[in-house]
Amino acid sequence: MLTTQTVEPVSQELMEEIGFTWHTDPDGSAYVAPELLPVSEAEAEAYYEAANTLYDMFIEAGQHVIDNNLFEQLGISESIVPLIKLSWDDDDWHLYGRFDFAGGVDGKPIKLLEFNADTATSLFETSIIQWALLKSNGMDESAQFNNAFEMIGQNFRRLITNDDGLEKFDEYYNNERILFSSVRDLPEDEQTTRLLQRIAIEAGFSTDFTYMDETGFLPDEGIFNKDQDLTNFWFKLWPWEDIAADEPELLDLLTDIARKRTAVVINPAYTLLFQSKGILKILHELYPDSPYLLAADDKPLDNVKQVSKPLFGREGGNVSILDANGETVESVDGPYDIHPMLYQEYAELAVDDQGRSYQAGVFFAWEACGLGFRRGTKILNDTATFVPHVII
Repeated sequence: MLTTQTVEPVSQELMEEIGFTWHTDPDGSAYVAPELLPVSEAEAEAYYEAANTLYDMFIEAGQHVIDNNLFEQLGISESIVPLIKLSWDDDDWHLYGRFDFAGGVDGKPIKLLEFNADTATSLFETSIIQWALLKSNGMDESAQFNNAFEMIGQNFRRLITNDDGLEKFDEYYNNERILFSSVRDLPEDEQTTRLLQRIAIEAGFSTDFTYMDETGFLPDEGIFNKDQDLTNFWFKLWPWEDIAADEPELLDLLTDIARKRTAVVINPAYTLLFQSKGILKILHELYPDSPYLLAADDKPLDNVKQVSKPLFGREGGNVSILDANGETVESVDGPYDIHPMLYQEYAELAVDDQGRSYQAGVFFAWEACGLGFRRGTKILNDTATFVPHVII
């Protein structure tokens, strides 16, 4: 049974001053709990090892999907396959992602639930807000598994120190440019994108921000902002599966841009391989003895409690818990039932004395680099609370 330590919250004024505007839920409760979940050094190290090991497994699984043309099993549209292959072959840089885990702080083994490889949020609260909670309470600011800000900054620098294959921007060699974009009127996505922009600036890049509807694309020239300034790199917090489904003309342009190397998109299209829940079935087939993996299939599992979830979705939408007889015992509605379903063996989340469930999120940027927890019902949805941690 988990027990948290109550502390003084970070003031709403400070959170808004630094851009964290979604600090209060619609019911008036705090989104970031004024609490700390104690985590031992051994538990933190175990999360670190799990994420690092799993990332290597995802790379192998991605190559397996490409080699065996298994895109349909992952629910990936044929239209985006050429771009996935181009970004994979060109070794375009994966900036960051977030693993979601059950277990690890309750004496139970760490189990992978999924990998948010393309459009991971919770970065602001993990890298900034939970650190600020320690600082504002006069505690040791280093007493967290939390160097996501620094590691993502180093990963930005790797865009240049690794051979990225760009050929059109020699005149900008000492002034590399990144354009950041998010969808208009989505504050959390926008502020997450602007946080990444801030990290890139500290890493030495020239940057700009545009909303998606302001961004320009031409195959011969590349990607540009609303002032028609070209960019070397484009970061977009907009799911690749949505681009493939809803923006076929843009997808064609981005494929031409990738083929001609007039710009590079981060996170790259191949992260869609990892983002699809279908990869969990591939992983289990390739690594049946891994202690981190749960059984997973594209059809209901026999005689085990399990979860059904769409291959693409966010915040628990259209997720159901099924008992060993296949009967639904809990479910969440959502807009993602247009996607095929994956069935994954059920893993009990850690709980506290009020019966609230805790799910660990571990950010990955070159290596595992930041731990945070979400708390809520057995199926975590958009009402979940973020719970900071402290290493004891």
